[in-house]
Amino acid sequence: MSYANRHPARFAWLLVLAMVGVLAVAGCGGSSDSNSDEVTSIGQTEGALNLIAWAGYAEDGSTDKTVDWVTPFEKQTQCKVNTKTASTSDEMVKLMRTGQYDGVSASGDASVRLIEGGDVSPIDMSILSNYADINPSLKDQDYNSKDGQNYGMPHGWGANVLLYNKDAVQPAPDSWGSVFDPAMASKYSGKITAPDNPIYIADAAVYLEATQPDLGITDPYELDEDQFNAAVDLLKQQNKFIGEYWPDATKNISSYTNGDSVIGSSWQYQTSALQAAGENVDADLPKEGSTGWSDTWMLSSQAEHPNCMLEWMNWMGSPKVQAQVAEWFGEAPANLGACDLTSDPNHCDTYHAKDEKYYDQIAFWKTPISDCGDDRGSVCMTYDQWVQAWTEIKG
Repeated sequence: MSYANRHPARFAWLLVLAMVGVLAVAGCGGSSDSNSDEVTSIGQTEGALNLIAWAGYAEDGSTDKTVDWVTPFEKQTQCKVNTKTASTSDEMVKLMRTGQYDGVSASGDASVRLIEGGDVSPIDMSILSNYADINPSLKDQDYNSKDGQNYGMPHGWGANVLLYNKDAVQPAPDSWGSVFDPAMASKYSGKITAPDNPIYIADAAVYLEATQPDLGITDPYELDEDQFNAAVDLLKQQNKFIGEYWPDATKNISSYTNGDSVIGSSWQYQTSALQAAGENVDADLPKEGSTGWSDTWMLSSQAEHPNCMLEWMNWMGSPKVQAQVAEWFGEAPANLGACDLTSDPNHCDTYHAKDEKYYDQIAFWKTPISDCGDDRGSVCMTYDQWVQAWTEIKG
């Protein structure tokens, strides 16, 4: 995800080309349909696997000797795992396009670009045995499928919540208006925090969708010029109340600990970490809904070791591994069977893993593209335009 350096468990977290040939060499990849390039089987593993991943997604015991789901995978498949840790979604896209990696743990603000660019292969998900047990809400989504084809194994997800200091913010806020409406935001001027990322424009769009229905916003990532300008103007207005745009979870946590921030967009992980440290904070999903992230393991269309990647995707979808990574990283697992295996029996409740009402209030990240996905046509603002606007917003 492109919020930089995402890795909650260690306080750091860290668009069209023709589809290239996929898995053409016999024995070097799953067989594919000649019309769709869909991978339809898993062949003999190749002995190696080169991954691009968020920090904390491919733990081999080197960070904490008790946290290791890579070594058992290597023993089972004979695929030696080499992981390149990426700090942003932009970095992931750039690395994938070098053709040097077999797969990636992409968030929606990268996965759409990879699908549209032909950088990842569609997969017949029935060849991955653990896919059947993945939360149905995470399947066939705009960020992991296109035209009826699936592009990967859902990994985990989380919402962007409104985190606040209970001593400084009273009564408890239930709306994003507390940070967007000048009448409310001015009370916390200089102590409001927001993530330092262009995708935050969607958070403003979520608020406007609920509060200014005349704008006609139905998807915070599909904004025409008027809708986009309204969101950008709202964020420029908010800028004068912002004390800090947080670059990573460590900074976000410390800003609450030292009193520099009292309210703003964050994650459940930071909330739990601060509470565990004795800070009087809480977080809610505001009444307007929110944005959020859902990650997907995807197979490179240029993979040198496609079968090892397919085995990895299936491994990462298993309930035992899902339980391990969900707790280590700080997220809701995609495989709900993991909820019975977490060391903390309340983990899935804390992260709302089975709460469909909660899930339905989240607009998960996806890369903004010109195609609005409706009868407006290709008049929506692209990710490049979001990036440019974000620079202007911050001043």
